[in-house]
Amino acid sequence: MKNSIGNTKLILLHPYIQKQGSSSRLWLLAIVSLLTLAFLIVTLVYTRESTSSITTATAAVISSASSGPGFSSSAPLSTEVVKALLHYASKSNDTFRMSYSEMKPISDVLRKCSSPCNLLVFGLTHETLLWRALNHNGRTVFIDENRYYAAYVEQIYPEIDAYDVQYTTKMREKGKLIDLVRKKTKNECRPVQNLLFSDCRLGINDLPNHVYDMDWDVILVDGPREDLPDTPGRMSAIFTASVLARSKKGGNQKTHIFVHDFVGDVERVYSDEFLCRENLVESSDKLGHFVLERMDPSSVHFCEKRRLSSAA
Repeated sequence: MKNSIGNTKLILLHPYIQKQGSSSRLWLLAIVSLLTLAFLIVTLVYTRESTSSITTATAAVISSASSGPGFSSSAPLSTEVVKALLHYASKSNDTFRMSYSEMKPISDVLRKCSSPCNLLVFGLTHETLLWRALNHNGRTVFIDENRYYAAYVEQIYPEIDAYDVQYTTKMREKGKLIDLVRKKTKNECRPVQNLLFSDCRLGINDLPNHVYDMDWDVILVDGPREDLPDTPGRMSAIFTASVLARSKKGGNQKTHIFVHDFVGDVERVYSDEFLCRENLVESSDKLGHFVLERMDPSSVHFCEKRRLSSAA
């Protein structure tokens, strides 16, 4: 469910000092309170810095373009505005930002997408405002594993549509999980299904209903975290993206799926397993671009090569 930071309350432990109370307990409670406050301050400072780095330049470009003569809110962004947005977003000092060459293919697809374009992004990142701006005529939804950060971003940028999800996967399980799903592709881990009712371990099933009902034209996998053994990894995001693309009910039969950090083991292996090599149209160390088509509901194989192998 969507969270609102405005409803969040900070509770500090401040014990009532009584003569008969234990002084050591009072000191302990005071230390815990200070540590809690320090943690929240550090978190907010970090997120503010990482998000606000693209705000000034992006907002200035959009404001300038939208205030010009003859501007229509439904009109596509001009080539000059798109170039400016990509330029300023790629010039940040943020270590985790995308480069111009990584953002350009995504931007090109969004520009060619028939309006309105539906864009789903896994991960709230340095480029969040950029994707929202480039798809200004369409629907853009962001999914993130950090409920506090998602609520913070929505408070600062009310136009951002973000939801948090509780991933049940761990990076240390990446080998076991792919074997588990392979055994269940004919049952709960089918390539075509309504994930809202799915029991598949890799399927994300706790998002709002409209996320599953939407026919997504473009999906970007740029999260969640995968830097430690106990972080979620992108296994569920890649699997969920593949099912959403194959389970479309209407609109364009094709879905563009981009996987960032394509050099990673999880990105390569899970993309090959669920997005399929025959659907890969462009790739580099940092970005994989797949185009998937809607599948028949009776399908039990994600990839053509496995279907042919099974039929042989």
